[in-house]
Amino acid sequence: MKSLKKKAAAAVCKGIKSIMPEAAVTEEEIITYLAYPPDDGMGDLALPCFKFAKALRMPPPAIAAKLAESFECEGIEKAEPAGGYLNLKIDRAAFCKKIYVDITKSDKPYGASGAGEGKTVVLDYSSPNVAKPFHIGHLGTTVIGHSLKKMHEFAGYKCIGVNHLGDWGTQFGKLTVAYKKWGGKEAVEEKGIDELVALYVKFHEEAEKEPELNDEARAAFTALEHGDPEITALWRWFIDISIAEYKKTYKQLDIEFDYYTGESFYTDKMPAVVEELKEKNLLTLDDGASIVDLEAYGMPPCLILKRDGSTLYPTRDIAAAIYRKNTFDFDKCIYVTSAGQCLHFAQWFKVLELMGREWYKDLVHVPYGTVSLNGEKLATRTGNVVLLKDLFAEAIEKAAAIMAEKNPELAGREDVAESVGIGAVVFYYLSANRMRDINFVLEDALNFDGNTGPYAQYTYARTCQILNKAGDFEPTVFEPNEYEFALCKTLSLFPETFDEALASYEPSVITRYILRLCADFNRFYHDCPVLTADTEQLKNQRLALTASVNRVLANALELICVRHPEKI
Repeated sequence: MKSLKKKAAAAVCKGIKSIMPEAAVTEEEIITYLAYPPDDGMGDLALPCFKFAKALRMPPPAIAAKLAESFECEGIEKAEPAGGYLNLKIDRAAFCKKIYVDITKSDKPYGASGAGEGKTVVLDYSSPNVAKPFHIGHLGTTVIGHSLKKMHEFAGYKCIGVNHLGDWGTQFGKLTVAYKKWGGKEAVEEKGIDELVALYVKFHEEAEKEPELNDEARAAFTALEHGDPEITALWRWFIDISIAEYKKTYKQLDIEFDYYTGESFYTDKMPAVVEELKEKNLLTLDDGASIVDLEAYGMPPCLILKRDGSTLYPTRDIAAAIYRKNTFDFDKCIYVTSAGQCLHFAQWFKVLELMGREWYKDLVHVPYGTVSLNGEKLATRTGNVVLLKDLFAEAIEKAAAIMAEKNPELAGREDVAESVGIGAVVFYYLSANRMRDINFVLEDALNFDGNTGPYAQYTYARTCQILNKAGDFEPTVFEPNEYEFALCKTLSLFPETFDEALASYEPSVITRYILRLCADFNRFYHDCPVLTADTEQLKNQRLALTASVNRVLANALELICVRHPEKI
């Protein structure tokens, strides 16, 4: 539809210039005005002519009538005035044939604009805190971030995925104290990260009764900062255990990172940042702490150094951004974190601007809403979490049970159950706008009926089944009925849907499109027999549509990190 809208806009622009040659109207502007009418009886595209009334000094109905008189555009069968609108009707046969060819015969994936060719994007996402569990609170940054990575790859960008692990801070002082007081090597080796989490929770329970434990934790972290051999060895051990556990979950999600460079990686790079801030007279003292005053920009001060001289998150993030720019020369660097960190990112982005880094404008914070569990806030220290590995296990178990009932002879059922179970969770999360707060209810996430991931996967598998039974085919003539044309129109919307999702950093745009395409295909499948069509020509036409849906659904599901098995 994008190419047809472009042609239609050119024809409209030509018509407007014939009415008033000096009219300041562009094709690009007209494209933004072209809309999809809610009723097919109003045409396939509609142009509101009141947009030009002032420039042309004519009433909208007169403009619509004038444009319709001389309207000529390849692919548009008819142009009709309707009040203040110009309604355009598509040449359905030519349109459906072109959509099929564009989707199945092109070397470039359908919908891939190539906007990122020759450009590099760094994506910072997932980034769990080491020695803490990988729970559903991490699902947002992980699947939103990886979906954005896939979208940018689809657009032609060179993508670099960075897992900015939370591997530095007082939490390691707490864990060190807890391990020395209540832990043991054998228990940690046997239970792994679960034992580290238990020790972390116990520390907070005991600190409620003995507040001086917090002083011990701060002292332990200070010792780590100064390279204490024993604490450093423990710290590295805790990190290795954590990453090994996280990689199991990433494998289930088909995620691989190019770099696991946590906060500690930038420890030796922060002094240069502090020195530059001093040289540029950006640092001021406030009650002993070093800050960058941002009052003139409507923000609280950005803290760079504590009173004891230790660094904070902004210091590390600034150092990381400078390192990434110098190392990767990115065109864009994307950070996927919770909306609660919006101020933090706005502050240190502004500090980089004040430091004279013109590329600060290429830094993008992609926030998302909070996750609660059955209405309760997640908190590691109280143990109110659901681990992703447990959530995935439950989803896989339910998928396996359903498949054992519906398709007991299915080969490779265990792998398919994993694809469907994990797909259900991911699809559920990415169905909503990323800024919406989510109350994660397991029963809803694992509901396999309705507008869900399994429904989309079953639809894709149905297209595979039809095409496998059909064998070779080659459509020659397209004479679409209303269901076939409706399906073609939805297929034609994928390129601009992808553009919208990429521009807004919003995977749910793709997810909603998938549900719409599945609904249109299943209506078509119900009302238009494919393999038993009345004629060979009709059969080939419907197979062409099925093949087109198959290709687009596969690409769309890939973009939101959902696998698409051919049999379910």
